[in-house]
Amino acid sequence: MRTYGTCAYGVRAPIIRPKDNLVKIVADSVCNLVKEKNIKLKKGDILAVTEAVVAKSQGNFASIKDISKDVRKKVGKGRVGLIFPILSRNRFASILEGIVGGVDEIIVQLSYPFDEVGNPLVSIDKLYELNIHKFDKTFSSQEFCDLVGNVEHPFTSVDYIKVYQEICGKKGKIILSNDPLEILKYTDVVICADIHSRSRNKKLLLSNGAKTVITLDEILNKKSLLHGYHEKYGVLGSNRSKEGTVKLFPRDCQKFVDDLQAEMQRRMGVKIECLVYGDGAFKDPIGGIWELADPVVSPAYTSGLNGTPNEIKFKFVADNELASVKGQEALEKMKSIISNKGKLDKDEEKALGTTPRKISDLVGSLCDLVSGSGDKGTPIVLITGYFDNFATE
Repeated sequence: MRTYGTCAYGVRAPIIRPKDNLVKIVADSVCNLVKEKNIKLKKGDILAVTEAVVAKSQGNFASIKDISKDVRKKVGKGRVGLIFPILSRNRFASILEGIVGGVDEIIVQLSYPFDEVGNPLVSIDKLYELNIHKFDKTFSSQEFCDLVGNVEHPFTSVDYIKVYQEICGKKGKIILSNDPLEILKYTDVVICADIHSRSRNKKLLLSNGAKTVITLDEILNKKSLLHGYHEKYGVLGSNRSKEGTVKLFPRDCQKFVDDLQAEMQRRMGVKIECLVYGDGAFKDPIGGIWELADPVVSPAYTSGLNGTPNEIKFKFVADNELASVKGQEALEKMKSIISNKGKLDKDEEKALGTTPRKISDLVGSLCDLVSGSGDKGTPIVLITGYFDNFATE
């Protein structure tokens, strides 16, 4: 019996620079791997590229000053509120610096006990000890720190209240509240800095008297020859690049994956699936951090990665239909059941417990774990056998 299933390879690549031919670089790198490891590609194998190198090859960068100019144009003069930013020096500190540069005065409203993606200001246990369990109170930053004491991030030891206050300087102050409408007590001009709940909070604010509300995907979202932009996501999904500069989420990703698929088919004679991936969608069980700080896991993928998995629950079938069968007979019957499963209804007993997520999200999350975010130097991931199952020879 075949002894392996899905295999994922982190693929090393050269350092990517703006205007590089990324399709060629990726194809060259993967072809070198295939030759070195004697891998035989087949239809349905997957080639993935991290969004960071796609954006770099496009030169999709913008300066903090570019952010400031666009913010000023869109919110005008006076006091501006900023609600629910994530706690991140890499992801948000530079954006905040740009926003502060474009306003006269700013009120930053943080959520607690953690931000949208799970970065904690304080543990829930600590708040419960203080008899705070509804999380419906509003605090000034000083009141909050006096009450809970240490607000350093458990992994990085960064005090984000202090960091963000230093960026705001004399222009701003920080409050803590989980009610998006709290900001309207200070101003009717608001920037929603949250990622996945931004549209809902924008509608809520506008329906409750806000005059102007913009979201991060509305900053640097217009085509420009002077700086980077993203028509759909603006500065969402951006990262700190060099001093005073951010790298934006990549554009035109569908063309890139389609071109890469065609190039690999030309070279290898097989049609494999391709996608661009960013943050994986998973949660750290210890720190409570949900990884997904990008607006989506995958901004583009080829058609074979559409949909959700069509799988039976192996252990359920083994414990029920095959409970009285053993040895080789059990293996052969399991293969037969899998081979003849057809299109499953998710309500079928034998499908219960299988992962009800988009294939592109599952694959993108796997790729993020394989490539990491540090110094592995593998911005490309090749996955073989992802669509194989126990019946695949």
